[in-house]
Amino acid sequence: MTYCLGIKVKSGIVAIADTRLTSGNECSTGKKIFVHQRDQHSLFIMTSGLRSVRDKAITYFKEILEVNDRVYDKMYKAVNSLAEQLRRVAEEDKAFLVKGGLFFDLYAIIGGQLENDDSHKLFLLYPQGNWIEIGDDGSPFIIIGNSGYGKPILNRTITQDSTLNFCLKTGLLSFDSTRVSANDVDFPIDVVLYEKDSYQLIEHRIYREEVKEVTEYWQNKLSTAIQTLPEKWMEPVLAKLGQTQLLV
Repeated sequence: MTYCLGIKVKSGIVAIADTRLTSGNECSTGKKIFVHQRDQHSLFIMTSGLRSVRDKAITYFKEILEVNDRVYDKMYKAVNSLAEQLRRVAEEDKAFLVKGGLFFDLYAIIGGQLENDDSHKLFLLYPQGNWIEIGDDGSPFIIIGNSGYGKPILNRTITQDSTLNFCLKTGLLSFDSTRVSANDVDFPIDVVLYEKDSYQLIEHRIYREEVKEVTEYWQNKLSTAIQTLPEKWMEPVLAKLGQTQLLV
C-alpha cells in the first residue's frame, strides 16, 4: 500500500509520499514522486497502485515531455497527456494482468504550475484516465493509497488560508497517524513544496530519526489532552455502570 498526500492552499502546494515498496514478503525503499522542473514548467506526480503500471506510464510520459514539454503550457494539458499514457498501458497490459489475477490499478496526484496557468493546480487522476481538479470550492487535500487513518486531522485543521508551514506539519502528523495504524507505509517520506507563482519545486527526504521528537511530542500531547477532557457528560453513563455493579 501507499500513502500519498497532496494539499493545495492559497499560498501553494505541499506533497508528501511514503517510500515503502512491498513485493510479497519483501520490503524495500523507493521514490514515489516524479518531479519535472524546467524554466516555468514545474510539476510533480505521485502514484498509488501497481508498480509495473506506474513505471511504464511514467516512462512513456517522460518521453512525451522530452519532445512536447513546451506544448503543455497549462497543467490540465499535461494531466491529459499522462491520462493518454495510462490508457496506452491499459491497452497493452490490462488483459494480461486480469488474466493473472491482478487489477489494473493506478491513481495519481499531479500538482504544480505551468507558464500559462493563472495559479498552481492539483489534480487526481483515476485508473480509467479521467480526472478531477482539487479546487478552491472543495476539500483542499487529497490522499491516495492508505487514506483512512490520516484524514481526521486534515479535515479538522486544513483550510484554504493555511500556510505551507502549517500544512507540512499537519501532513507529517497525518502520515504518522497512518504509519502507527498500518504496517504497509513507513519512513522515510519524500516532501515536495511549491510556493504560488515561484515555478520552483522544493524536494526533501525526511527520515524517522529527524522527526522522532515531534511524533513523540504529539503522542504525549494527545494522551494528556484526553486525560484532561471535561467529564461531566460521562456522569450519567458512569452512574449506570455503578448501578450495574451493585446489582451484581
